[in-house]
Amino acid sequence: LGPLGQASFASARLGQVASRLVEAREGLGQLERLASWGEARHNALFRLLVGPVVLYDLHLSLALDRWRRRHGARVEGWLEALAETLALAGLGTYAFDHPAATMPELVEGPASFTAEGLAHPLLPPDRRVANDVTLTGPGQALLITGSNMAGKSTLLRSMGIAAVLAQAGAPVEARRLALTPINVRTSIRVSDSLASGYSHFYAELLALKRVVDEAGQGPVMFLLDEILHGTNSAERQAGAKAVIAHLLRQGSLGVVTTHDLGLAELVDDLPGQVTPVHLLEHQEGDRMTFDYRLRPGLLRSGNALALMRQLGLPV
Repeated sequence: LGPLGQASFASARLGQVASRLVEAREGLGQLERLASWGEARHNALFRLLVGPVVLYDLHLSLALDRWRRRHGARVEGWLEALAETLALAGLGTYAFDHPAATMPELVEGPASFTAEGLAHPLLPPDRRVANDVTLTGPGQALLITGSNMAGKSTLLRSMGIAAVLAQAGAPVEARRLALTPINVRTSIRVSDSLASGYSHFYAELLALKRVVDEAGQGPVMFLLDEILHGTNSAERQAGAKAVIAHLLRQGSLGVVTTHDLGLAELVDDLPGQVTPVHLLEHQEGDRMTFDYRLRPGLLRSGNALALMRQLGLPV
């Protein structure tokens, strides 16, 4: 904590945090000295002969009580200042390590999310494929259809990471990102739990329940990957349509990925609210490739059988 006490900050907020850390350094320094005095009690000769004569334990206890009365109520504030400092240092380090990243724009108004050239920050720059994604306002959703391995889940993760980083004050991997303050809620990579006795489907229902409950509390951007794929087609379609329609009625906005073309009926059921887009693969002889580009419209073909043949599975 020493260097912070000697630094000067242009930001008033950082100056306040630094002053609290200087106070914490002084207070904790006193506590450290008292703790070191307590170490003397581990010496058998001191504990048996000297300590009782000078009432060492009593004086040490009184000193610790004085420290508690003077500083005890401030410890929580010190820890908060330290946590904020570590968080800001982490964000600063991320910005330093990603010089090409862009500072986002937090805007006021109805919930919205507009990204140009959005990519996943954990992918190497030479493998990233950027896409433009726009959710213009409350009650808007993208329905993403696409082949397996085409990049649907990665796009959802890219949006979620960008929204969280932006609201934390960090740069994002995009040419431009403008969004309103919004809560990000997801159902991605859900798994069963032997310890809790949850099946995959029940775990997904719990994730959806958290999304739905949050939607009534404030602006929410939902990211739902392969919604309700743990059940049969008929019930999946009925349940997914009901959940998505409810979220949009609540003023939420978001993205849903699916292989189930039955959900494409949402485009007609909720005109002007659900926009279909897709990602696809390219077949070059026996080789399958992906360009990870987001395109308008529905994709009505799949690549599951082709992938099975490619791996030598009987089809």
